[in-house]
Amino acid sequence: MNGYETIIGLEVHCELKTATKLFCGCPNMFGDEPNTNCCPVCVGLPGSLPVLNERAVEFAIRIGLALNCEVRWSNFHRKNYFYPDMPKDFQISQYDLPLNSNGTLELPDGTVIGITRAHMEEDTGKSTHLGGSGRIHGADSSLIDYNRSGVPLVEIVSEPDMRSGAQARAYVAELRAILVAVGATDGRMEEGSMRVDANVSVRKPGEPFGTRCEIKNLNSLRSLQRAIEFEALRQVDALESGERIIQETRHWDEQAGRTGSMRSKEEANDYRYFPEPDLVPLAPSDAWIEQIRSALPALPKERRARLLALVDKSDSATIDLVATVVDRELDDLVIEAVASGAPAQLAVTRAANELDAGGVLPSTASFAATCQMEAAGALSATQAKAVLAALVDEPNADPKELASRLGFEQLSEDSLGATIEEVIGANADEWSRYVGGDDKLAQFFIGKVMAATKGKANGKAVIAELQARRN
Repeated sequence: MNGYETIIGLEVHCELKTATKLFCGCPNMFGDEPNTNCCPVCVGLPGSLPVLNERAVEFAIRIGLALNCEVRWSNFHRKNYFYPDMPKDFQISQYDLPLNSNGTLELPDGTVIGITRAHMEEDTGKSTHLGGSGRIHGADSSLIDYNRSGVPLVEIVSEPDMRSGAQARAYVAELRAILVAVGATDGRMEEGSMRVDANVSVRKPGEPFGTRCEIKNLNSLRSLQRAIEFEALRQVDALESGERIIQETRHWDEQAGRTGSMRSKEEANDYRYFPEPDLVPLAPSDAWIEQIRSALPALPKERRARLLALVDKSDSATIDLVATVVDRELDDLVIEAVASGAPAQLAVTRAANELDAGGVLPSTASFAATCQMEAAGALSATQAKAVLAALVDEPNADPKELASRLGFEQLSEDSLGATIEEVIGANADEWSRYVGGDDKLAQFFIGKVMAATKGKANGKAVIAELQARRN
C-alpha cells in the first residue's frame, strides 16, 4: 500500500422476511416463476396506492434496536431514477428522516463500527442480461422479473470506520448474524437476501479522506474482501502514477478478480428526492418500540459470552470454535449438554466440528452422554465422532448401545499395552527419535495404534502409555 491506508464504509441491503411485500399484498417469495408475484402497486400502474406493511416496520425497528440506534419519527421519499427494473421510475425510500440512526456495531475483537442509519425502502425488480458478459453493455437482450419489485428492504449504512477488507468481512459476518438472530431476514447472500455495496478510498494517514468509489452488489463475504483489497491497490497505483481518482460506481468481476467502471457516482440531488405524497409519516409509539425491545432474543455477542464463560478464553482456537457454534445456532444445545454433565470444552469442540446445523441434531441427552463417554475414556475421539454421526439417524438413541452396536468395545490395558509394544517394535527408528525428544512423532504412534486397533484405542490412554515407556 506504499504507506496508504484504506477507508471503507459499507451499505448493506437486507430483504425482510415478511410474508408479503412492503406496500401491497403480493407474496414475498424467492424462486417463484418470474412475474407471478406482481400487482398494480408493485409494478407502478397508474392509480395504484401503497399501503405500508406493519410487520416490515416491526422488523426494521428490531434491526435498529439490535444496532443500538435511535428509533424515531420518519417519513418516506421518492428517489427518482430510470432503470428498467424500477417500473415506477422511482423507488420509495427514506431520505433525510430515516427510521433508525446513530447506532453502533461491535465486532468480536472489540472494534466498534458506527452505524449512520438503517432505513426502509422497497427493492427493485431483477434484470437478466442475455449474451455477451452477462452485463448490460454488450448484451443481446434483457429479461425483467418484477417478483422482487416492492420486497421490503432495510439499508444499513455504516460510518467509514473500517480499514481493511478483512475487517469489512468481519463486520458483514457479525451484522448478518445479528439480522438472522432477530428474525428480520434469512441472510442468504447467495439468493440476494443480503447485498453489500462497498465505498472504498485511500489516503496517507492524517490526510483528509480521498475520493471514494462504490463497488456494487457484492453477494458473498469472499467477494467483499477480495473486491475491497483489489480496489484499494488499484487506487494506490493510480495515485502513485499521478492520476486522479474519479468518484464512480464500479462492478466486481469475480472471475477476473478485478473491479471495472460502471457509471459516474450519483449524488443525492441527482435523485430529486421529494416526500412520498401517498404515505403518511411513520411514527411508531414509544410503547410499541419498548414492546419490540423486550421481545428481542439474545444477540450473537451475548451468546458467545455465555459459552466463553464455560471454556478457556485464553485459547484463540477455542474462541473460534465458540464463534462457529453460535454462528450455526448450536449454542443452546451445548449449554444444555453442559448442564447435563458434558465437559464444556469437549462439547464446544464436538458441536463445532461434528454437528450439522442444517440437519438432524442429537437430543441433548444423547449429545451430553457421548461427550461424557469420550471424556471418561470409554470412547476414543474417532469413536465419539462415529457415534455422533450415527445419532443423525437415531437422535434419541443411547450412545452406549450405539457404541456397542458399532463394535466399539473398550480395549483392556493389557491389550492396549501389547499393541503399543508391537507398534514400537515395527517402528524402531521413529521410537528412538521420539525418546530423543522429537515430540511430533507422538501423533505418528497414535495413528499407528489407532490403525492396529481399528479405532478402538483411547487417544489419551495411548499418549499416557507412550510417555510412560519414554520415561
